[in-house]
Amino acid sequence: MPKETPEKLSNEIPQKLLDLIKTEDTALEITRICFENEIKDDAKIRGISYQTGRVLVGDLPPEDFEKDLEEKVKISSFLASKIAREINDSIFYSVRESLATLYKTEIASSEKSPMKSSEERVETPRKKDVYREPVE
Repeated sequence: MPKETPEKLSNEIPQKLLDLIKTEDTALEITRICFENEIKDDAKIRGISYQTGRVLVGDLPPEDFEKDLEEKVKISSFLASKIAREINDSIFYSVRESLATLYKTEIASSEKSPMKSSEERVETPRKKDVYREPVE
């Protein structure tokens, strides 16, 4: 993302994301996640916070977040995966619609699998069940 003025950025970034970036709760949540995962080095915590902020301002697509944690913050791939999942669940999930708008993508919910509508379902013809015994 090219260097832009704060006014231009605030016009492009949805308000929900700007509010999330500004709140102290976001920083506390990132710190909590880091401490729970045995990351206590200030430089690594700042790096994780920075990469999280890049996602929220539209500079880093969410799908690249885990890879950037591993490469830029220099943490193991296992730890990067775990932290990315936790940040996704506790921070990004609450603003998924705003992130989808910002990145102009559709974010699928991981809670439910898509179901076909009744028109899309193919009815299979019912046959006599040859394995059942007649009931008397």
